[in-house]
Amino acid sequence: MTFINAISYYLPQGVLTNEMLNEQFPEWSVDKISGKTGIFQRHIAAEDEFSSDLAFEAATKLFREHHIDKEEIDFIILCTQSPDYFLPTTACILQDRLGLSKNCGAFDFNLGCSGYVYGLGIAKGLVETGQASKVLLITAETYSKFVGNKDKSNKTIFGDAAAASIISKEEKGFKICDFVYGTDGSGAGNLMVKEGGIRHRERNLTTTTDDYGNERSEADLYMDGSAIFVFTLSNVPKLIRTVLKKHDLVLDDIDLFVFHQANKFMLEHLRKKIKIDKDRFYLYLENCGNTVSSTIPIALNEALREGKILSNQKIMLTGFGVGLSWAGTVLESI
Repeated sequence: MTFINAISYYLPQGVLTNEMLNEQFPEWSVDKISGKTGIFQRHIAAEDEFSSDLAFEAATKLFREHHIDKEEIDFIILCTQSPDYFLPTTACILQDRLGLSKNCGAFDFNLGCSGYVYGLGIAKGLVETGQASKVLLITAETYSKFVGNKDKSNKTIFGDAAAASIISKEEKGFKICDFVYGTDGSGAGNLMVKEGGIRHRERNLTTTTDDYGNERSEADLYMDGSAIFVFTLSNVPKLIRTVLKKHDLVLDDIDLFVFHQANKFMLEHLRKKIKIDKDRFYLYLENCGNTVSSTIPIALNEALREGKILSNQKIMLTGFGVGLSWAGTVLESI
């Protein structure tokens, strides 16, 4: 058996409030932004602050808050789509910066909204096959660096953050159960940063404006919100059913659902479609926005802090989005 023993997270100091967005985009009122997204502010990395910096702060906070002996960590996994460099892997840089043992495995993996659940699956595999005994799983994103300054749609949704978790066989925190994964690469273009990678190395900063007034270049984040919405409403209910079946459970057996915190509008549609009671459906968006792979660990941390999770409860995690990809698992609180 494998467990999540501890979770901590870090938000950069820079803040983008709805009032600030309203000043830039007067046609979008403060109430309209918060009403649709469920977000009141987002934390934004500084110009000279990158994913490795956020990851370092989250891990350092984890060690301090949970009295983690970092000498015992023998594997570090970093989930990020905004790495510091093409190479080397940012996890290797973090191993040195955090002062972890040189007898420590380290790698990055590129995944977004489903990344935390995938990371738990990887970490569990490493632990249960004896390849590692204590895994440091970090999710870290600076999506704000991909968002065009005049792209009001994406600017209202995404925030920067990092979260760090310890996964081991120690019976403390959450027992990690089985996993369900899914992929539909035919929808890859619906959420993409097209330029900057090897296929489109040269950046063309010419901007275009869509029908909603969002201005962006092909080096900026593009999201087809309607297509992502349709994908989510089609695939996530199926994911829930499959996860329940795999664990021989029914919907009422789950004490708390922690979904990827995409935006309030989408999550409320999902909740109603799946018929989940409001008091068993956790939301934490107001103060940080959509932090991509960090939304689930941040929400788990806050649910614990608020007393929403008690001993001997079942919590379902579901991640879904960029890829297109999805994943789900069940945790059992100790």
